[in-house]
Amino acid sequence: MTRQAPSAPAWTQRRERSHPWLLRLMVWISLTAGRPLGRLVLRGIASYFVLFAPAARRASRAFLTRVLDRPARLRDVYRHVLWFASTIHDRVFLLRGDGRPLQVEIVGAEVLHDALAAGRGALLMGAHFGSFEVLRAAGRQRAGLRVGMVMYEDNARKVNDTLRAINPEAMQDIIPLGRADSMLAVRDRLDEGWLVGLLADRSIGGDAGVPVSFLGSEARFPTGPWRLAMMLRRPVFLMAGLYLGGNRYQLRFERLVDFSSVPPGQRQAAIDGAARTYASALERLVRESPWNWFNFFDFWEPR
Repeated sequence: MTRQAPSAPAWTQRRERSHPWLLRLMVWISLTAGRPLGRLVLRGIASYFVLFAPAARRASRAFLTRVLDRPARLRDVYRHVLWFASTIHDRVFLLRGDGRPLQVEIVGAEVLHDALAAGRGALLMGAHFGSFEVLRAAGRQRAGLRVGMVMYEDNARKVNDTLRAINPEAMQDIIPLGRADSMLAVRDRLDEGWLVGLLADRSIGGDAGVPVSFLGSEARFPTGPWRLAMMLRRPVFLMAGLYLGGNRYQLRFERLVDFSSVPPGQRQAAIDGAARTYASALERLVRESPWNWFNFFDFWEPR
């Protein structure tokens, strides 16, 4: 059973707290002095946001208390924010094409081989969990593998504008949500054999959703990404770029569902089932690596 989402989820109304001059300074330090010095500055930035972003701090503490099965401490919240900041910081090097400071392990890539060999591309369902940029960088480094990303840009415009200045060509792989031609752009890239990623854990408003038990309470997961996959009749895989601390990342891939031949009378059931399968797989990953969960709002509130 599905229910309708509000027209404007709270996360889309959250004011972006990034300061353009601070972002540019961080990029300059990182590219001039290297990642180690940049990470020293990053610790100060993480401390600032823990102290002066009370809504995000409360959401982080509530989430960590839920997933760690103990009261979260301030140092836990700091670690959570620092891991988020680290993935943003490392985008500087990944977009520049200099991933040498980073070690990336890939797990489960073999499940993509058949889909790519068929030449019809594949959809990757991610979440606001870990780093998607690691996958796009891996695609750029591997000849013939092209990766696009469908995303809602409005609440991270300052960060994206700064990163776009580093490598405008890499940012062209992004397909903005909410435009009349978004679905056509996704279809065209899939037809060209691309991997196209979507983040399937948040609704952007006006989207039906399915209630799912997630980390002990009911949360509503949007069905829009799954309706898109159904219309495009493509195989779908779970993707997660886990940050493991230091300079280490791990890319994970899992087969979720294939909508290539679903009978018309079973489509809604298949969509709802896919959303639940995705939520179950995501919960397993979140319990394994909670510091990669980057939804800094009440994920369980009615949305």
